[in-house]
This record gives sequence, C-alpha cells and structure tokens, in this order.
Amino acid sequence: MTSSGIWLRFFLAASVLFAALVATLVFSGVLPPYYDREFSPEDFGEPTLDFRLIEFDDLEGWRRDDLGEALGAFVRSCAVFEAGDPQAPANPLENLGPAHAGVSLGGVNADWLRPCAEARAILVSAYGDPAVRREALRSFFEFHFRPIEIAVRRAPRPDGPARRANPRIEKKGTFTGYFEPVYRASRERTDTQNAPLYPRPDDLIEVDLGQFRDELKGERIAGRVERGRLRPYADHAGINAGALSDKVEPLAWLDPNDLFFLQIQGSGRLVFDDGAALRVGYAAQNGHAYTAIGRVMVRDGVMPLEDITMQSIRQWLANATPDRARVMREANASYVFFRELEEVPAELGPLGAQGAPLTAERSLAVDRRYHTLGAPVWVNIEPVVEAGANPIQRLMIAQDTGGAIRGPVRGDVFWGSGPDAGEIAGAMNAEGEIAVLLPRRLVERLAPSRSAVTAWRDAQ
Repeated sequence: MTSSGIWLRFFLAASVLFAALVATLVFSGVLPPYYDREFSPEDFGEPTLDFRLIEFDDLEGWRRDDLGEALGAFVRSCAVFEAGDPQAPANPLENLGPAHAGVSLGGVNADWLRPCAEARAILVSAYGDPAVRREALRSFFEFHFRPIEIAVRRAPRPDGPARRANPRIEKKGTFTGYFEPVYRASRERTDTQNAPLYPRPDDLIEVDLGQFRDELKGERIAGRVERGRLRPYADHAGINAGALSDKVEPLAWLDPNDLFFLQIQGSGRLVFDDGAALRVGYAAQNGHAYTAIGRVMVRDGVMPLEDITMQSIRQWLANATPDRARVMREANASYVFFRELEEVPAELGPLGAQGAPLTAERSLAVDRRYHTLGAPVWVNIEPVVEAGANPIQRLMIAQDTGGAIRGPVRGDVFWGSGPDAGEIAGAMNAEGEIAVLLPRRLVERLAPSRSAVTAWRDAQ
C-alpha cells in the first residue's frame, strides 16, 4: 500500500472517531447541538401565529378560578354574535397569515350561538351552594369549548446562520393594563383646561383595507378626500396647531396631559365644576400610527427603561415646560376622537371595540387579526405587584383592541374605573401566556385542516 493510501485510511478513521466523539458529547450534554446554539433575533424571520390543541387540565390555575364574572362578560358579548348574520364571519378582520390559509379561529356567528344560549340559561339559574355553582360554570365551559394554546413562531432566515435551526416557538408575550380614568373638565376653554376633546370630524374617512385584499385583513387607514384622492389626515401636532378649530365643536375642554392619557385609554368619565358628568368613549382615530412616548423617552435619554410607567411619564410631563411637554406628547402622531356614551349604564364599564360593556379584570384587549372579539381567553400572567403577589390566572373575554396591541400573544387587561385601577394599569408590564377557548364545532372543523397548519399538534 502506498503512503498516500495509508494516510487516507488514517484520515478517514480519525474523521469517524472525531464524529463519534462529537456525537457522544452532544447527546451527553457536554456540547450543545446545532439547534441549541445562541442566535440573535435578527437570525429569524418575522413572527407568525402558532397554535395547538390542549386540554383544560393544561391551563394552570383553571380549577381555582371563579368563572362567574367571566360568564357575565361572555353573555354581554353574545348579544353581538346573536345580532349578526349567522353565516357571517365572527371575526371579519381575521388574518392568520399565509401559513394558515383557509383556517379560521373565529368561524362564523353560528358557531357561537349554542354556547351563548346555554350561557344565558346558566347565568339566570339559582344555585344554593356556591361550590355547586362554580362547578356548573366550569362544566359549561369544558363541555362547549376546547382550549387552543397560542404562541408566536419565528422561522430561521434561509440565508442566515440559523438556517438549519428549528423554528423558535415563543409562548410568552407582553401584557399591559388600561382603565377608565376620571378627569376634571370644562365646557369652555380656560387657562388650565385648554385642550379640546373633539368628536369625530365629518370629513374623516376610515378604510378597511381587508375589503380590497384578503392579505390586508385587520389593517385600516384613515384620511380625508382632497380632489378625489384620499390624503393623510392631520397628525397630532397639526390638530394641536388648529387644523380642526373651525370645523369641529369640542365636547369639552381638558388639561392637555389629561386629554393625552384619555386618548391612550380610549374612554373615560368627565366631571364638570357644577357636578355634572359626561361619559365618553372611542369614536375614531386620525389614521397615524401609534407611538409609545415611553419609548421615545428611552431613545432620547430622558428616562431609563426600567423607570418607564404611566405614572412616571405623567410626572415628567407635569414637571416639564408646557412647550417641551407638548413636543413630547406630539411624538405620538396618533389622535383619538370621542363620542358621548349615553347608552351604557353607570354600573357597567365603557364600551369596548366589540360594542359590549367592559368588565373590570375580565375584559381583555387583543389583536383582532388573530383573536375574535367575544371569545373566552385564558391568561397566565406573571405577578403584578400592584395587583397582588400571585400570578394572574383567570378566564377573560376578548372585548377590545388598541393601537399598541399587536401580535398573537399580546394583551391589555381592563382594570376598571378610577385612580385605584389606574395605579395597577399604569404599572403593568408583565409577561404571560394565552389560550383561547373555541366552540367545539369550530375545533372539529380545524382538525381536517391540520395538514395546512404548520404548528397543529393534535393533543386529543
């Protein structure tokens, strides 16, 4: 045998031995496999929806929750399902992404009608024993619904260093809070209450882009028509500069910072000097993207990220000069218009985006591209100090939405009205998980489609 042949055999043997050694180290945990390597977020593509069928026993805390308030909130949402065309989509803005073509987590209104009818019957039933009632409510949800765990899937970029890695499945997302504030107001402009609370202008045109292209479902724009073309509407700074002063009569006048936070919350109660009260809610938005000024403050070095809360932002605005505070508020080009809420009883919360009154600690704002308003949603959120030392594990109802609520695992908890609710909502910025409860007849239609659903893992 030639020397070159000997060296070739030696090289091959060494290669096999090296590969065996590496495999041994990987399986023994000494060396991490390729797909466990640390990659940066930029090595993966845009987040998309991932979901899987689970069991009620998989919902941590399910048997400890008292479901009575959630059932009441669900029944109020049922009125919206029942008023619609039974065969119309329950979520006309649903857009799960190209990987889930032909799949719907909202179904049609008819899918929700039987659970709604049963829910109404249980709500008015008399139970002498509270424990029996709690078990009856739990049995209702377990009989009529199946839980679907929601996650975010990020596939590796095909031309990046993580191209051979497994997709990243992220079950945790961000949960914040909001509330219905109570602010002093004036019917006339004053030195301190000099910010107009505008109703929706007559020339504001809102466009649902999903009516033009299916891939744009859930996306909206707004503007005004000029010479036959839709143009952007005035932004926050333009409206403050008087773009609407000769077109719209204000509903009331507020302190500029109060108006700013009222626009973030989307609803509130106004109290005038004579004791009269006015309840207002969201009517429309100027079409400009929402920008959280807390992020602007961090970017500009005004305040470190760990100090950003609603309370700290409000304090900064109160201490800043009027001009500097105005410039900071106007960093958010979005502007919200309001309407008077005369149809909502005082004991109920404000109307959410679905048109149903909100319930404190049981109503959740979600991204309508992925979640159906009116659907029961189980949340498991890390403890929020202001709300107690325990995780927030409870059934909520998706009844609202918001400009900052974007993504499959993203929620905004409604904490109620007044300053106490505001303290909790303003400080809340926690991680949590989410599972949506879907009617069984809808889940049965999902199963045959699982070959078209990337992440469907049948747990039945």
